[in-house]
Amino acid sequence: MSIRIVRLGSPRAPGEGLRIGTVRRPPRGVPKSEYARQDWYDCWYPTLAPSTEAMDLAHHAQASGRAADWAAFRRQYLREMKAPQARHALALLAALSHGTDLSVGCYCEDEARCHRSLLRELLAAHGATLA
Repeated sequence: MSIRIVRLGSPRAPGEGLRIGTVRRPPRGVPKSEYARQDWYDCWYPTLAPSTEAMDLAHHAQASGRAADWAAFRRQYLREMKAPQARHALALLAALSHGTDLSVGCYCEDEARCHRSLLRELLAAHGATLA
C-alpha cells in the first residue's frame, strides 16, 4: 500500500487507487461528472493546493526558470503547509498510505517545478509509504 504522486489527466497506473486532486481549481471545461472518467481525479482536495499567492509565485518560477524564483515559491508553499489544517491532512494521507493505495496530483507537466515534488517530501516526512 502506498501513495503515488501523479500528473492529473494522465492515464491511471494499475493499482493507483483513489486519485486525489490537490489543486486550487477543477479542470476547465470538464463537466464534474467526467473528472474521474477522464483521469483527472476522483476527489478534489484543495487543502493541500498552493494558495493563489503561492500559485502566482510558481507560475513566475516556471516562466523564468530561475532557481531564486522557485525558492520563493517553495518557502511560501512550505509555510502554508505548516497550518494545522494542512498538517492534519498530510498526517491523514500518510496514515492511509499504510492500508490502501491512493494517489495525489496536480496538472503541472514538470513535477520538479510543481508543488507535487514538495508534497512528496512532506508526505515522506509524515511517514507516508510512497510508491
